[in-house]
Amino acid sequence: MYANEQLEKISRTDLENLQLERLKKLVAWAYEKSAFYKKSFDAANFKPEDLHELCDIKKIPFLTLEEINRTDAQDFLTLPMSGIVRINQIEEQSGGEFTKFYTKGDIQQNVEMMARCLIASGINRASIVGLQGDLSDSKFLDILYALESIGTTVIPLGTDYRHWLKVLEKFSLDTLISTPQLIMQLIIQLQATWKNIIDYSIQKILCINLNNIQNPLQQHIESRVGTEVFNLFAPAELGTAGMIFQCNSVSGHHIQEDIYLPEIVNFDDGEIISEDEHMGELVITTLTAQAMPLIRYRTRQAVRKMSEPCKCGRTLMRIATPYTRTSDDDE
Repeated sequence: MYANEQLEKISRTDLENLQLERLKKLVAWAYEKSAFYKKSFDAANFKPEDLHELCDIKKIPFLTLEEINRTDAQDFLTLPMSGIVRINQIEEQSGGEFTKFYTKGDIQQNVEMMARCLIASGINRASIVGLQGDLSDSKFLDILYALESIGTTVIPLGTDYRHWLKVLEKFSLDTLISTPQLIMQLIIQLQATWKNIIDYSIQKILCINLNNIQNPLQQHIESRVGTEVFNLFAPAELGTAGMIFQCNSVSGHHIQEDIYLPEIVNFDDGEIISEDEHMGELVITTLTAQAMPLIRYRTRQAVRKMSEPCKCGRTLMRIATPYTRTSDDDE
């Protein structure tokens, strides 16, 4: 099943044409409207008209998390506040706070991306999904809206374990969407009442990982719950959990390439790695972000591009982390 078959199975030529068109528009817009990118591009002696082909992206300087953290969020803005419909302040694990701005278009795009992720994992109108997390966090709102757009039965579980236990007893959830930490809390709270999560009807877990594409707790969660875990990567700076997803083939992770332009670069010198199956750092550019675009953002994630086509039929790039277990590895 596909949420947008035309884009999820797009030809490489059509995809690259779309990416170049969107990249040129984004770079010109960011240079004109964002104080941060105007200063960054000028310091690198780069002008938007220098961008002729996708490979010209290497002329643009990288963006790092350190730069984001020391820059006022409003310096990234490409719109006046009158164009902003949502502001999300997220507490980071380091103790800091990250501010993300969204336009109506940004939210619509995030919801569409999330719908693709959910459907790729097998969620449909017949699913009963428990969404475990704080809905004051924008990415959880996007997931909620995407589930509702599919027609799925969704139960927001919040963060109170007492509510989790009541819902599990009353409704037959077949899917749980949560962070690894909240999933482990649920397992522990059930144990405290002499119950086991494996005895419930949960058949699928979508794991929202805040710091890594694949969480170290994944294998432990899979063994405890007795079900498959699908990864979603949701760092605060992206403002969504929809950039990558796993399909039912569970063979690596697809990147939403019509919305994010991915690069894999050497960790030391930042040179682009053109060969498949070579490990490097994932760099992404948000091709359709309106309020706060990220251009050549170094994610600090070690990945390799997988060369074999995916069995699900999607043509979007697949990546694997050093710890990803893929169906290709099992053959």
